[in-house]
Amino acid sequence: MLALGGNAMTAPEGNASPKEQREAVERAMAHVAALVHAGHQVILTHGNGPQVGNLLLKNQLAADVVPPVPLDWCGAQTQATIGVLVLNALAAHGVPSAAVVTRTLVDPDDHGFRHPVKPIGRYFSEDEAKRFQELGQRWHRFEKGWRRVVASPEPLEILDAPAVATLMDAGYTVVAAGGGGVPVVRAPDAALHGVEAVIDKDLAAAMLASAVRCTSLLIATNVPHAQVGYGTPQARPIGRIGVDELRRLAEEGHFGEGSMGPKVEAALRFVAGGGRRAVITSLESLGEALTGDVGTRVEV
Repeated sequence: MLALGGNAMTAPEGNASPKEQREAVERAMAHVAALVHAGHQVILTHGNGPQVGNLLLKNQLAADVVPPVPLDWCGAQTQATIGVLVLNALAAHGVPSAAVVTRTLVDPDDHGFRHPVKPIGRYFSEDEAKRFQELGQRWHRFEKGWRRVVASPEPLEILDAPAVATLMDAGYTVVAAGGGGVPVVRAPDAALHGVEAVIDKDLAAAMLASAVRCTSLLIATNVPHAQVGYGTPQARPIGRIGVDELRRLAEEGHFGEGSMGPKVEAALRFVAGGGRRAVITSLESLGEALTGDVGTRVEV
């Protein structure tokens, strides 16, 4: 299982025009294709933060003309859009692939729905934020301005994991659970309904990896290692490490909640749940992550 951040799908400075997204995906998929041609079976998931941010901005700018679409629709749209870009890029390397628009089950009583704190989209003025609050959205004031905040509930189940496993068995490199999956809840009558939330894509990747019995979880980020004391003179990279020791470091607060923290937690859950290894490293080091001793390597 390979988990790519949403910023791997944009230009280095974060721009997300169609041309820049296509070029970024093509660069990333060259590394993925190298893994496939080296004999590894790969399942791929990705972030979608910049892409959802673009859709939310379009919602907001056109709110007086076209009713804004809910956040779960934005997640589904970006899964499909990024999926097509990935499929086209892999086809250029002769890699047969398929994309699954994936749903992730969450608990309607999750604490996050009562206390949404996950910021999404761009900053707005107070007057603009109040306008969208009238549409039922929640906004918080940050140092740079107002941003919309939504729930980020715990993933309970990747509902489309059986479809992913079937495609893998047929020899496809599968793209699934993009952006953590489309969050859905199950009603008392067993019907499924999308909800306004975002799911951490690394936690969803770990859950999907376990569901389809992957042996390794690779989390690609923009640094070669997780670090202890990040941003301080005492910073040091973390290499090979056991679950218990990494859990202790996490509990001591060494990993930021909005950056490395979810990646570390996903690695811990995957290995503690029976995975062979999880590696946090840069996109450029993915090949070595399976054969060498690079990155932060989490093992039992």
